[in-house]
Amino acid sequence: MINRAEIVDRNYVKLLTEWKEEVPRRAPELPVREGAPLTGAALLELAEAQLVCRHLDLAARELRALDQSYYTIGSAGHEGNAVLGRVTRHTDPALLHYRSGALVAERARQRPEVDVVRDTLLGLVASREEPIAGGRHKVWGSRPLWILPQTSTIASHLPKAVGLAVAIERSRRLAQTPPLPRDSIVLCSFGDASLNHSTAQGAINAALYSAHRRLPVPILFVCEDNGIGISTRTPVDWVRTTCGSRPHLRYFFADGRDLVETHRVAEEAARVCREQRVPVFLHLQVVRLLGHAGSDYEGAYRTKEEIEATEALDPLLATARLVLRAGLASPEELLSRYEALRRRVREEASYAVSRPKLTSAAEVLEPLAPHHPDRVATEAGRPLAEEQRALAFGSGAQSPESGPPKHLAVQLNRALTELLVKYPQATVFGEDVAEKGGVYHVTTGLYRKFGPGRVFNTILDEQSILGLAQGLATLGLLPIPEIQYLAYVHNAEDQLRGEACSTQYFSCDQFRNPMVVRIAGLGYQKGFGGHFHNDNSLAALRDIPGLVLAVPARGDDAVGMLRTAMALAAVDGRVVVFLEPIALYMTKDLHADGDGLWLTDYPAPEHQIPVGEGRVYHPEARELLVLSYANGLYFALRAAKRLSEQHGLPTRVVDLRWLNPLNEEFIAAQAAECRAVLVVDEGRRTGGVGEAILGVLAERCRPLPPVARVAGEDCYIPLGPAARLVLPSEEQIVEAALRLSPR
Repeated sequence: MINRAEIVDRNYVKLLTEWKEEVPRRAPELPVREGAPLTGAALLELAEAQLVCRHLDLAARELRALDQSYYTIGSAGHEGNAVLGRVTRHTDPALLHYRSGALVAERARQRPEVDVVRDTLLGLVASREEPIAGGRHKVWGSRPLWILPQTSTIASHLPKAVGLAVAIERSRRLAQTPPLPRDSIVLCSFGDASLNHSTAQGAINAALYSAHRRLPVPILFVCEDNGIGISTRTPVDWVRTTCGSRPHLRYFFADGRDLVETHRVAEEAARVCREQRVPVFLHLQVVRLLGHAGSDYEGAYRTKEEIEATEALDPLLATARLVLRAGLASPEELLSRYEALRRRVREEASYAVSRPKLTSAAEVLEPLAPHHPDRVATEAGRPLAEEQRALAFGSGAQSPESGPPKHLAVQLNRALTELLVKYPQATVFGEDVAEKGGVYHVTTGLYRKFGPGRVFNTILDEQSILGLAQGLATLGLLPIPEIQYLAYVHNAEDQLRGEACSTQYFSCDQFRNPMVVRIAGLGYQKGFGGHFHNDNSLAALRDIPGLVLAVPARGDDAVGMLRTAMALAAVDGRVVVFLEPIALYMTKDLHADGDGLWLTDYPAPEHQIPVGEGRVYHPEARELLVLSYANGLYFALRAAKRLSEQHGLPTRVVDLRWLNPLNEEFIAAQAAECRAVLVVDEGRRTGGVGEAILGVLAERCRPLPPVARVAGEDCYIPLGPAARLVLPSEEQIVEAALRLSPR
């Protein structure tokens, strides 16, 4: 197979060795062109960033051929983005397209301690000494350069970028001190194919919606348009047609092969974004060389003539001609510099392959889910000062601890009030959470008490809600976004999986997205429902590495768990999903009408519930153990009363409360004390948490006691009374218990 990388390399050398034009030398401090802001000296630096980037691409393929590298998606053809590394600051947060090598090389001039060559090569060979991801992924990222590492999910970084842009201004208005200059902008780059993704369209829409409301959104969108997505061609002029005349979006275009013109346009685009605090779209025309990646054989979908024509448009050739015709260097000088950089990159490559790799699962997992239980417990139990308590609840008889027992929704509202006072950097936002107080009134009164800066409504777009949460969190705030229903989070699940929960992991904890995501969900609603309001699917959440999933069933537990969730975010930077069972929000009674047994007191200020700590009901019972959570707990407690009184079967019931990670030792210890175990899982039989619990029992219990499971059917939840036919019931629990322990 023809090696196109060698051909592209030879093309550059050939241009310089065959150059015949004689041009007088020009002072480097002068503009390259009349009226252009780019000087000769700056052009030479940009040219060097391009050459560094190219040799890194070549080295990646050479190392791959030797089975010493694991990543060959290069930047060849996109090197015009070096200009963006010059016209933006190293304090402008950057979320970058994966073909951003030249941009990163040029930005690194602003922080000389950053060695782009070494750092990139360490990433290519997956060395644990690579300074951003520690060998866990090849990403463009740097804490000193404010480049947030991105995974490869298409366009998933755009909602977070928009969230960051909105957060820059909002954090100042909340009297917080963001770790960035006041006039920072957010740089967000992506490809023309990614522009078509619904995530990109939603993020751009969110930015324009905010701008329409006259809110500052200083984001510079950069679409690097090479006309092809792997093998799928972008229609001619599609990017300009879709983005060139959108309201509230300032559009700029530049040919990325011409550094002088690209610099002029990009500098103006960045200036408008910085000074006017508005969304700006820079359409950068580029080419793609060397295929999508090293494994991509372009000959399968492009002709030889087309490939060669594209190679003739190599931006390094255009820059070399520009430098030579401007009299800034001779062909010999350029070639000498090109070969010197080749030698340096190869030397660093030899060094990189000798550096240590990750060698144990413990090393790999280290930055995934930081947890300091003692510090979290101290923070969770830290009470409000007296003046803070007065601000939250008034004083004396008005304090919630002195009031009568209340249901889950009221106690959650009180806890949110307490935590918004405790954490001045906390914000509550989502659909309908402000004046209305949420669909179920859990946030009632918070808008009036804390104002629109801290409690506010968002557009109806879950990706944008979670993107905003990440932006606020990155700047040091503690967001509490609300997703209105569990079914709605599936529209945006990758904002948790691919972005929020991966940030600590792929940055070795140098960047964090601490947040507590409140979601109303689960089944058993009466008089309202159907699938989208009774979703019982937890599998997608439990499958996210590092995510903490809290599921309270009653008011006092909800308060203690929410305190811990906020402490986890504040201390360890964790992402917590706080799943609230809708059907239990207003529930007051347990066994009989009017018994009030599902009402609880508001727990003391120091009360907190550590991650993994379950609640045990009837601990003296040893015949049967029922493991459950949320609505399943409610029915299990009702069933336990019947089993004891009508069948003489003492039943211990355990509320797991924390469903990710599961406390395996606790589950096994409870099972070891009982003769039989019944798992009640209102989630689906396939993929539900019940499967995981059965796995824990099978692995940890010797001997394994008799085990059974009651779970939801593998079905969407239907409307009306039919919903009860596919969800666990009290009757099913009783029947399963009697089969396990007949009386």
